[in-house]
Amino acid sequence: MRVLIGGGSGFVGRELTQLLRRKGHEVTIISRQPGPGRITWADLECGGLPPCEGAVNLAGEILLNPFRRWNESYKKELFSSRIDTTRSLVQAIASSSSPPKSWVLVTGVACYKPSRTAEYSEESEWTPYDFLSKLVKEWEGTGRLPENVAQNTRQVIIRAGVVLGRNGGAMKQMLTPFWLGLGGTLGSGQQPFPWIHVADLAGIIARSLEPSPDPTISAPEIYNGVAPAHNTNYEFTKALGQALQRPTLFPVPGIVIRALLGAERAVVLTEGQWVTPKKTLETGYKFQYPDLGSALQEIVGS
Repeated sequence: MRVLIGGGSGFVGRELTQLLRRKGHEVTIISRQPGPGRITWADLECGGLPPCEGAVNLAGEILLNPFRRWNESYKKELFSSRIDTTRSLVQAIASSSSPPKSWVLVTGVACYKPSRTAEYSEESEWTPYDFLSKLVKEWEGTGRLPENVAQNTRQVIIRAGVVLGRNGGAMKQMLTPFWLGLGGTLGSGQQPFPWIHVADLAGIIARSLEPSPDPTISAPEIYNGVAPAHNTNYEFTKALGQALQRPTLFPVPGIVIRALLGAERAVVLTEGQWVTPKKTLETGYKFQYPDLGSALQEIVGS
């Protein structure tokens, strides 16, 4: 299979590329910079979709970029980096004389309203309530293929939780303070912490590139990209401290997080959702890292 990956040079993209190539697939990355095995977004818009049987979009500015202030300019970039790249791929797929057999868009669980009591599956109804949920709403809407194309191209949306792995993502920012013994809970620590190991997210994406089990479905299939374990921020903090054999005695008050990140962005760390991968499990996918112990052992154990 030939697979085209938007944002393939990022944290999840690198993991997915390695997995697909191990399986014998050919991968082309869409990136801002040209290079071997790559095309640019300008190439896609000018030259159209290169021959491929599967397409994935992982592109998007990092939400918790510590070097960017939370202002209107940054919020606009968060939107455009996701919406514009998704629109470019959808338009390229729709105008192709030979569209791919599968189209996978990875969004986020921010669509679900934070709650300590509600549990969300892929079948849960939701309406936008803040900046991030509005982003997911427009993102997923932009990712829908025209009906005439959707009849022959499988559409999949994967809503990912916090992605954990040793070579990037949230762990990249957390490991140093935790290793120095400065780690601690964020806010109350009782907020749900929906997470997934990067290898499992790549595995779910790869599985979604396969032919649909029901080819009569033309609407997007929704899957939650989260581990089946339910954990709070406190449980994650303690598990990471134990894996590193370091104390976790320095909680960060919510007021400090809001002051550093801005109130809208701080919600990602101080609040959370109980999200279950109900439909993901129903597909038969077997998680490599279904619990925090196994995930963190792989990430920091060596």
